[in-house]
Amino acid sequence: MREHAFTVTLDEQWGEGIVSFAHGSQLDLDVRLESVHEGILVSGAADAEFSGVCGRCLTDITRPVEVEFQELFAYPGEEETDFEVQDDHVDLETLVRDAAVLSLPFQPVCQPDCPGLDPVTGERLTESTGSEQAAPIDPRWSALQQITDQDGAAESSAAEKEES
Repeated sequence: MREHAFTVTLDEQWGEGIVSFAHGSQLDLDVRLESVHEGILVSGAADAEFSGVCGRCLTDITRPVEVEFQELFAYPGEEETDFEVQDDHVDLETLVRDAAVLSLPFQPVCQPDCPGLDPVTGERLTESTGSEQAAPIDPRWSALQQITDQDGAAESSAAEKEES
């Protein structure tokens, strides 16, 4: 058994879409290699930072991610396997890339309760402009607005009479 810890600089971008691991970013690997009867068992963890934009408000985000992986690199033989030992070496790039890219969030957000963008103005709702806009009323329900206005006026006048 052997354990190794090293840092790798990415030669290209890993991942597509609104978040990815950028070209030139650092990937910290802790790897454990064990000799087993069928081949070499590789297990470990990768730490990196992904960058991209929030899926709701389009703000730039950068978040750390840690992913664990484990795979058997089989000795060459008659059976077809996904990963094989090549000249007493194992190539971890495909294994680590697949694990890291699959750990990226599908819909990343800048904060868990990100309100997103205002559908009318297109401004970020996290940046309050100070002007509170009333929600648009569906024209089919607009007649009910008059009833609620009357009830509100009646309740406030009744509250004033109780106080005096």
